[in-house]
Amino acid sequence: VEMGAKLLCLCLASALVAYYIYTPMPEDLEEPWKLMLITASFRAVGHLAEAADRLGLMHYMEALMLITAAEYVAPTSDENVTVTDTEFSNVAVRLYLPRRAPDGLRRAVIFFHGGGWCVGHAGMKSYDHLTRWTSNMLNAVVVSVNYRLAPKHHFPIQFEDVYSVTKFFLQSSVLSQYGVDPERVCVAGDSAGGNLAAAVAQQLLDDSEVKTKLKAQALLYPALQTLDLNLPAYQQNKDKPILTRPLMVKFWSEYFTSDSSLTEAMAANKHVPVESSHLFQFVNWSNLLPEELKKDYVYTGPTYGSSELAQKYPGFLDTRAAPLLASDAQLRRLPPTYILTCEHDVLRDDGVMYARRLQAAGVPVTHDHAKDAFHGALMFVSSPTDLAVGHRLLNRYMEWLDENL
Repeated sequence: VEMGAKLLCLCLASALVAYYIYTPMPEDLEEPWKLMLITASFRAVGHLAEAADRLGLMHYMEALMLITAAEYVAPTSDENVTVTDTEFSNVAVRLYLPRRAPDGLRRAVIFFHGGGWCVGHAGMKSYDHLTRWTSNMLNAVVVSVNYRLAPKHHFPIQFEDVYSVTKFFLQSSVLSQYGVDPERVCVAGDSAGGNLAAAVAQQLLDDSEVKTKLKAQALLYPALQTLDLNLPAYQQNKDKPILTRPLMVKFWSEYFTSDSSLTEAMAANKHVPVESSHLFQFVNWSNLLPEELKKDYVYTGPTYGSSELAQKYPGFLDTRAAPLLASDAQLRRLPPTYILTCEHDVLRDDGVMYARRLQAAGVPVTHDHAKDAFHGALMFVSSPTDLAVGHRLLNRYMEWLDENL
């Protein structure tokens, strides 16, 4: 009897684990089982974070930071790159200096990590791999910025941190100290970091204190607008791997405040006040998306929310938080741009609309749309979560940087 009970328990436990791990995957995604395991581990951490938050043990985002802590690697130099943690303009950065002798002045990439402005770190294994690889492959100086995070710090702190590092680095004395060519500097970032890179590139256009112009910007599945959180991508991918719609709504609202009334309004897509209705032209997907991405969704005009939220938290209507809200006149002056979007990603349409608007403004744009990829795919290129799609996208991004920087 005891043996039978144990066997029954084992069967039930196995069924439970299988149920937890099994997630229906889009047919065109490679290595579905690997992706299921990754998704299950993220989901488990999400559930733990929710429980910890409800029990008042720690804030949801602080619990999510446990992933960041588990992934952290100390700055370690190797035969190709010298890696150090230091500060630029009182902001923590991880600096990658190639050891190979340059043929003249070097290129440079200022990189901003993702994580919804709430989690992530330049020292996470996946980011360390990405920035180290960039430095080695391009023989480039890479500055990876550890900006301050929510919930302790809300907008515009994250933006101000990355902006002050960029301004500091672009000074001619600093560029020459690191042997960097002032005409070959790029900003780049993924997800929330792509948002920050786009915002920095825009802000630099009108900063009379900065003489050095960016050569390029590279935005990897960036978050670019706060106005419409029901774009076709948000609807189609609301439960897809890594970044679900509820989690993205949490990230967006937490960027501005810990007040849950903004989260609720954003979840219902009723957070923009009627006096900001003129901004919707910049995110009108019926005009800005190609037919194949509109799917069978029908565009409906916005449902407006209270003015009170926008007065309390004006950040979500600020172009430094939502770069898609910039005028065409501003976009016209931006440098050559690389945008990566993934089909199975709630943020897909943000990147697609920005690519379309930049192209219309005459900016040279390379828009890579990965039909078989999901949000964060570039993060899974170091074992044990090695995904082939991540390698392919990483190589494409590197090729573009090599040709355009």
